[in-house]
Amino acid sequence: MKKIIYFILLLTFMGVTACGEDFLTNATTEKQAAGAPATEGAILSNLAAAYQILLFDSYADNNYNSIPLMSDLRSDDIFKGGGDAGDQHQLYLLSLFTSTPQETLNGLWSIFYSGLARCNNALEACDNAVNVKPEKVEQYRAEAHFLRAYYMHWLWKFWGNVIYFEEPLTTPPYMTKQMKADEIYAVIMKDIDYACGKTDQGKDRLPMKLEKNASGNNIEASIGRVNKAAVLMLKARVVLYQKDTQRYAEVTKDMAEIINSGEYHLFNNFADMWLDQNEFCEESIFETNQLPEGKTWASGWQGYGTNLPAFISPAELKGGNQTGDFKGGWGFGPVRTSTWAIYEDGDKRREGSINDWSKAEYTKRFQDTGLFMAKYAARVGYNPQGDTDLNYCNNLRVFRFAETLLNYAEMLVIHGQAAVGGVTAQACLDQVRARAFGTAKSVPATAENIKLERRREFVGEGMRFWDLVRWGDTSVLNENLTESNSVRTWKETSKYLPIPQSEIDKTKGTEFALEQNPGYN
Repeated sequence: MKKIIYFILLLTFMGVTACGEDFLTNATTEKQAAGAPATEGAILSNLAAAYQILLFDSYADNNYNSIPLMSDLRSDDIFKGGGDAGDQHQLYLLSLFTSTPQETLNGLWSIFYSGLARCNNALEACDNAVNVKPEKVEQYRAEAHFLRAYYMHWLWKFWGNVIYFEEPLTTPPYMTKQMKADEIYAVIMKDIDYACGKTDQGKDRLPMKLEKNASGNNIEASIGRVNKAAVLMLKARVVLYQKDTQRYAEVTKDMAEIINSGEYHLFNNFADMWLDQNEFCEESIFETNQLPEGKTWASGWQGYGTNLPAFISPAELKGGNQTGDFKGGWGFGPVRTSTWAIYEDGDKRREGSINDWSKAEYTKRFQDTGLFMAKYAARVGYNPQGDTDLNYCNNLRVFRFAETLLNYAEMLVIHGQAAVGGVTAQACLDQVRARAFGTAKSVPATAENIKLERRREFVGEGMRFWDLVRWGDTSVLNENLTESNSVRTWKETSKYLPIPQSEIDKTKGTEFALEQNPGYN
């Protein structure tokens, strides 16, 4: 129950009275009417509600829409799997670039718009703060701006041309206008710039690592909340996906700032980094704070667990010495044999990222390869109560220091940016590879090697597809793998998913009528 204790300590440290178990329960009774004066407890209540959305994606509005899996399904790393092509058919269509307005990722659309509204509520509470220290209001406001940017950046990446609002929609028809993808990029960056900016006194609104306060004292109670490094990492992802070359130098400087801060380091054992006891380790910049409780089949809008481990583990896996503490699940997301082959001999990331169950006993399902994702795999003891398949405690590692190093190397080598603070692309690449092999294993810091190293490092973390799109390397996504039931053709319109038909229908006949994305009419 370590994470619950951390948030109890957080509320105690702040002098806030709460009646629940932890910060993310949103249990404080101090709430305010819209526009009314807001106590610190009311602000934290709204902020906690905004954080909760991080815990909902694996069963998003009763849809299996976990972000890493929804991202990787369109990559060249995994297949859809499951019982057959019709089992979670919308995910099979996603993997083939043939999603339809009737079969798309409705769950993510729903939860991220709820996240947008909750962030707006938190910011409104900050606007109406009473008897709260100004520096604390600045911190809470920065956290809310980050979360709003984070949720909007997923809507932007998946759908591009989406709606956006900063004020509660309080009058009929409770709608607002659709914006172009470039306009959405601009509002995301506005939130990011605020969150990583400085107060009027010239201090960072958020520290580089939130476990430390201004006096340098460790405060474990802050674990799981936003820090400046997380904001800078989100900025890098958004700027690179937009290909906003005017901000490349800024992103390069940001990555160097994180590296030179000395606050983050690569965790020594790659495979062990994914264990429960190593959550929030020295490599972790930001991760979701999953708890093994609360989710039910009846509702995807409550609880703290995740379904992803059950979803991606082989069906009816038999225990024994060869499986360790891994357990069975539903058999989705089998890893392609070509993905296994990208690793060099001695690279510990292969077994740390992929479980080879080809010689184990389990029930083979659709598109089976014998290979399954390991980082978030189901493990014994990680879901002890309730509706267990929904309540694994595996935290999703949203940003890791390895990404910082590889971002920096990419900025210098692929995008031609100048080195900052004496940090070289070669040194960053060498760090990542030395951890992977347990010894120095240098290769030249070329564009090809940096891209390949990035793929090896992040298998199963939902990075590969977005990298291919922003690099313009989407030709590898065309395939005719009839034996694997994966025949697909990439088109430029495949970059965005179709807007859910249910959302289109809600706006018909109004001045806010949503336009479907090109290629799906």
